Amino acid sequence: MSTAELHTLTGAYALHALEADERAEFERHLEVCPACAQEVAELAATTTRLGLAVAVTPPAELKARVLRRIATERQEPPKVTPESRGAGGGAGAARGRALSRFALAACLAAAAGFGGIAVWQHQEAQEAGERASASQQRAEALAAVLAAPDAKIRTGGLTDGATGTVVVSRAQDKAAFIASGMPKPPGGKVYQLWFNDDGTMRDAGLMDPSATSGSVLMAGSVGAASGMGITVEPAGGSPQPTSDPVALMNFPT
Repeated sequence: MSTAELHTLTGAYALHALEADERAEFERHLEVCPACAQEVAELAATTTRLGLAVAVTPPAELKARVLRRIATERQEPPKVTPESRGAGGGAGAARGRALSRFALAACLAAAAGFGGIAVWQHQEAQEAGERASASQQRAEALAAVLAAPDAKIRTGGLTDGATGTVVVSRAQDKAAFIASGMPKPPGGKVYQLWFNDDGTMRDAGLMDPSATSGSVLMAGSVGAASGMGITVEPAGGSPQPTSDPVALMNFPT
């Protein structure tokens, strides 16, 4: 999907109307597109306000009041033919009253269900807004590192002809990594980034396993790190490297 097409998906994303693969691709786009991230956040906030405008929380005594009415409200007697009157008439009337009470109870359950749906919609919209806000913050932090006046850059070759570029801003104490043409990791695996603190590796976050190219803000501060490494780890990452590094790069000085 082209970048131009991705720019048009903000509304569908805010309404959870994207397929899983489209959603994953659009969320990767959000990380590098502050404009789309801002638009999604605004749409999610609007959705939340609209949901709250029509959602009404029933009073706590509503259930008890309706149940009391069920027990005391006189119901219309069932219509029966003359042949059905007699010994069985009492049973038929009782069934009619029971069915009427059941119908009222069903209405009550439906009303409660609609209230639950409104709450769920509000929660979904709020969570979407939070995700969009987090994506926007990551995108802004990444852009700040790449555009930092003191940013220093180093590019090197990785595995299978891929290239990697690291950008370091000591003033911001942050680093970003830009990959190009990296092979996808094996199934159930992920590329994990590490800060190299004089030979000791410190977790710096995970790369998107479905993306072979892209930019990622390394998690945590640069500190005294002199370089970085990349390893292949189980999905979710590891507290310490469990494989030989596929790449090691020194930070520019």
